[in-house]
Amino acid sequence: MVAILGYSRQQIVAAVQGMYTAVADSPDSPFHFPVGSSACRLLGYPPEQVAELPQSLVESFAGVGYPFRAKAVQPGDRVLDIGAGAGNDSLIASRLAGPRGHVIALDLTAAMTRKLKHTVTEAGVPNISVLQASAERLPLADASIDSITSNGALNLVPDKRRAVAEMFRVLRPQGRLQLADVVIRRPVSVDCHDDPRLWVECVVGATVEEDLLALFHDAGFEDIHVLNTLDYFAHSPSDQTREIAASFGAHSIELGMQRGQEAPSPMQQWLRRLDPRRWLAALHRRGLAGMATLLMALLTCYGTLAVVAMLPLLGLGLRVNEGAWATAIALFVLLTLAAIAAGIRRHQSLGPTLAGTIATGILLYTLFVDYHALVELAGFLLLAAATGWDLYRRRHQEARVLGLKPSASSPNLAEH
Repeated sequence: MVAILGYSRQQIVAAVQGMYTAVADSPDSPFHFPVGSSACRLLGYPPEQVAELPQSLVESFAGVGYPFRAKAVQPGDRVLDIGAGAGNDSLIASRLAGPRGHVIALDLTAAMTRKLKHTVTEAGVPNISVLQASAERLPLADASIDSITSNGALNLVPDKRRAVAEMFRVLRPQGRLQLADVVIRRPVSVDCHDDPRLWVECVVGATVEEDLLALFHDAGFEDIHVLNTLDYFAHSPSDQTREIAASFGAHSIELGMQRGQEAPSPMQQWLRRLDPRRWLAALHRRGLAGMATLLMALLTCYGTLAVVAMLPLLGLGLRVNEGAWATAIALFVLLTLAAIAAGIRRHQSLGPTLAGTIATGILLYTLFVDYHALVELAGFLLLAAATGWDLYRRRHQEARVLGLKPSASSPNLAEH
């Protein structure tokens, strides 16, 4: 999770509250996401289910999926609706839980909770209570909830790991969770995670799909399955939002899972988070695979030379198979070129790939035809320049799409 501290965090919370206050109070205003009954139809809510809801709530609906596909809410359940908004899902959950069940509708935005409280009072719904609170600090006792539903809330929460841990804490063992949320296929790598405008675009705060599933797995949830995916932002009325979403592969998913008997120990959680497969995947998604393979090529080349030179000082000797050594270096060099070439899809610039191709040719020549140390060094310097150029172009393109000033941002490997 990218830590967002101090005033920037307050700005983000204020921006989210401001956006959803407008959805509650002025649902006919233009928004960058689908709202109201048209959004319900788009997301697959059964028409008969929507017809039973008060029109005043339906018009302020701003979900991103149909979480009830997971069928987590059962008769008699004590249900928590996180990010309840105007309360459409809370009312549906209250009917599914029945008179013996109870729904706690929790939302961060005062205008949404006011609207839902008013509707619940007017309609005389006895089994819904409304709370204004944060998903990061649920004001509920441990193991006090049978099922949780959430729709489009988690991507707006800064500390997602803490929010997921809170869900686990309040659910009883084997309790059920259903969730619809926004995820991305490629992470946002430019430094803009404290920009309130971009948080309410629903993409900067979103998590890579595999990382979101890992968050729930790390917390102790089991039987995690994706029920549905939807190109949610293709239906946005905003050209900019559609471009941003397409650039990062943003879409919505619907998940179902259940709470395990016990939370994994801190050691188990850290071992999962340190899994090298996760780090390799993160490097690839952030466009850093070229840098990683270039580093491996340099270590294989000059690291081996350093070891061979130092061992005699310790009275040791090492014979290196020069053919295998050269092949290993060449393999990493070719992987670096492949990673650079993959950047063409992102930034549409051939320059880094052409420079990388020349550098690769120089290095292969020195490795297999005629070795010259200075020529080899020049080849590595050119390959490093091509790798840095590719990374710059990737970040530049991200900044352009997000509406930021074009600049090279330092790579950020922190988990969203």
